[in-house]
Amino acid sequence: MQRAVIFMFMAIFVLNTQAQDAIIPLFEDSIPGNKVSGTKEKWDSSKSGSPLISNITEPELWWFPARTDTARPAIIICPGGGYRYEAYEHEGKQVARWLSDLGYQAFVLKYRLPDENLFSEAPYIPLADARQAIALVRKMAKSLGTNPEKIGIMGFSAGGHLAASASALFNHEIPYANTGDLVRPDFSILIYPVISMTDERTHQGSREALLGNNPSQKLIDLFSLEKQVSEETPPTFILHAADDRAVPAVNTTTYAKALREKNVNVKEIILPEGGHGFGFRKESPAFEWTTHLAEWLRKTVK
Repeated sequence: MQRAVIFMFMAIFVLNTQAQDAIIPLFEDSIPGNKVSGTKEKWDSSKSGSPLISNITEPELWWFPARTDTARPAIIICPGGGYRYEAYEHEGKQVARWLSDLGYQAFVLKYRLPDENLFSEAPYIPLADARQAIALVRKMAKSLGTNPEKIGIMGFSAGGHLAASASALFNHEIPYANTGDLVRPDFSILIYPVISMTDERTHQGSREALLGNNPSQKLIDLFSLEKQVSEETPPTFILHAADDRAVPAVNTTTYAKALREKNVNVKEIILPEGGHGFGFRKESPAFEWTTHLAEWLRKTVK
């Protein structure tokens, strides 16, 4: 399987060199959990002024190579969008280009969204894709110019919840996915993340999209990630704006507190302003997040 995927990605890479990206399918043959095939993806820019994608049934990694001669750390980026769509431009491709310029192998994860009409065991589908992405980059490390011991995951908003799920739940059995060291990220980067599914802290839209309108307490607890951290949760950079009205900053402070209690290396930053969804928008007062992250990467990941 790996050789076939490598061949496929190399062919696509040749076609996309000028755009500095390549497309790597997460699965070579049948895609686990899909109820239907051939569903047309939806691309839309009308909701927020930023390009959005939904109705995804064929998950992929979009690779933005570092173009170095030595193996470099990899960062897999999960765009946000409330688990209903993915803001692949300002929370995906723009971030990936910046990271690749810094010398990191950057990947945007086009993950499947938890739609019960499209997938079996829908709440677990995004996490299954995130685990598969980590495993694939690790297995293909030599071909991708990546250090297999330095593979991180990054996410914005609901994508931050997905990245934190991959970090805190890697040993938890879920449908369609491996567990353990193969799928454990070596570090995580969480930008204005949804962390909790509890009533008082969550982003209600993300919770409903992921868990449904009447989730069980078991699902709420499982995906309330402040309850799931352990000593094995990877080092974490986490950042929020204090004036975020969509996803309260208490998500970040609660998760950072839980990490510190488990003696996990965590860099927590609360910016005074920026609201929600600023991503890679340079006009935002919160754009300084890129400086903080670049410094943390130099010191922690190298």
